[in-house]
Parts: sequence; structure tokens; C-alpha cells
Amino acid sequence: MTQMLGIEHPIIQGGMMWVGRAELASAVSNAGGLGILTALTQPSPEELLREIQRCREMTDKPFGVNLTILPTIKPVPYDEYLDATIEGGVKVVETAGRNPQEFIPRLRENGVRIIHKCTSVRHALKAESIGCDAVSVDGFECAGHPGEDDVTNLVLLPAAAKRLTIPMIASGGIGNGRQLAAALMLGAEAVNMGTRFVATREAPVHDKVKQAMVEADERQTTLIFRSLRNTARVFGNSIAKEVVAIEAKQGETDFADLQPLVAGTRGREQVLEGGDIEGGIWTAGQVIGLIDDIPDCAELLRRMVDEAEQAIRTRARSLGL
Repeated sequence: MTQMLGIEHPIIQGGMMWVGRAELASAVSNAGGLGILTALTQPSPEELLREIQRCREMTDKPFGVNLTILPTIKPVPYDEYLDATIEGGVKVVETAGRNPQEFIPRLRENGVRIIHKCTSVRHALKAESIGCDAVSVDGFECAGHPGEDDVTNLVLLPAAAKRLTIPMIASGGIGNGRQLAAALMLGAEAVNMGTRFVATREAPVHDKVKQAMVEADERQTTLIFRSLRNTARVFGNSIAKEVVAIEAKQGETDFADLQPLVAGTRGREQVLEGGDIEGGIWTAGQVIGLIDDIPDCAELLRRMVDEAEQAIRTRARSLGL
């Protein structure tokens, strides 16, 4: 993956809604990883192009764009977001959600590498079959949407590696160098981190949110939307617990009953920007139990690489290699 993407370290920043902005993406890329801008964080394709240009002013290293393709009440001009990405000269696109097959020919024509995020082996194989250059395999530990199979990365990664011929990126639950080393041993060519990058100095997130992640342990996430078969892992605050209680009481839940609690703008304005930890829903993975500080991205990547190399050397020596 480092050769394919033109980066120094096999560490990729996840495409997180409201968080994947130029400040964070450029910092990750400058540190030797691959930063990712989140297309739909920008209110229009024109704004995305401006954000790409802003990011390019902050780094001369490669960075990518995440395009999450989901069914929505209000149609999203995905083609136009794609046009903005291509016009901005971005050479790596991470897709997620719906099958990206319709977009692949245009991306390939413009020399863009396509990484598709998957939560199962069958979806990873489908992504390979339609021409994706790599897949990011997301285990049950992850923040956001882990799918409905509930398979953790200790099983999911080797299961996918056994059947794939394209490179695989390990995503979900990763936050330190020992896990980077483990992911490589399980068959991955790189790791993708979302939650861990939220707790960095450059992340455009309120300091109270970052501190809450430092103070939390691995049990402080909650699964919501289980009754809707659209499971999401979020920080276990009072709002998340209220959503779970409504789902448990109603059985088959109408999303309209949950919408006021889980509105994305509420989470962005009150939590990520306002710092009110109980103000709305915000995604977080189980890796919060491994987050003990708020470094800058350069320090985090340097530490992870050193720790991974040391872990591999130590294990090799113990095996007499």
C-alpha cells in the first residue's frame, strides 16, 4: 500500500463525517500517512473542490477523498462530488456504503486509485470483482457502521486475506503500533484509523470530546440502530442510551422516533464543535480504551511505527529468527 499510494507509512486516516477536513488530512499526510478528506462534510461539490485546494496548500504529499454512497431522502449529487475530486487532482478515493461500480470507469480513466470499505468477506470479494484497487476491511470493533455480521478483526482479517488477491487494509479498533504489527501479521498491507485520529491535536473537534476519549475505557461505546438493521457504534452517552431504550421498548422502531436524538447536525454543532459530550450522538470505536493522550499526528505515527517495528523484532528474536 505504501508503494501504491506513494506514502511512507502504512497508516491511513479514516474518512470521518465532520472530522475529515484539511487540517487533519494534511497533518496525517505530512506525517507520512495518507490523509483523507470527507466529501460529504462539505455542503456542495464546489466547497469540496475548495477544501481540496486548501489541503493542497497545507501539504505536498498524497491525500485522498472519502465518498460514502448511501440512500438518502434528499438526493446527493455524487457525480458532481466525483467531478470535484477529479478536478482537484486527487489520486486516491475511498468509497463506502453502496456498490461503487458505476463510478469506477471514470476514476480509472483519470488515474485514481479506488479503495472500497467493506464489513464482510463477501463484500470485499465483490469489490475486488468490480475493479477496486484495494479494500479496507472493517471489523466489528469499529466506530460508525460495522455491518450486521458482528465479526471482529481477529477472524475477519485472515478470513478476507485468505481469499483476496488485491491488497487489504485493516480498519476498526486500531490505535497503536502493536496493533499495526498484528494487522500486518493477519494479512493486511496497511491500517485505517478513525477514532484514534480524532484524539489528535489537529483534529477539528472540541477538546472536551478528545478528553472524554482519553478518560473512557473500551466498554464506553454503544450499538444503536440494531432494530433497523443499520447498526452504528457510538460513544455511550445518555443520548445513545436513550436511543437503545426506545429500540428495546418498541421492537420494530420507526426511525422518525429516533431522528430528533440522532440528527447529524445536532452531533456536529453540540458535540464536535460545542464540546457538550451529552449533546448528541457521536461515533467512537472500542479503541477509545487504548487512547491515553492527545498527540499531534506526527508524534502518533512516529510512535506507532517505532512500536510496530520493536514488536516485530522482539517476537522474531523470541522465535529464534
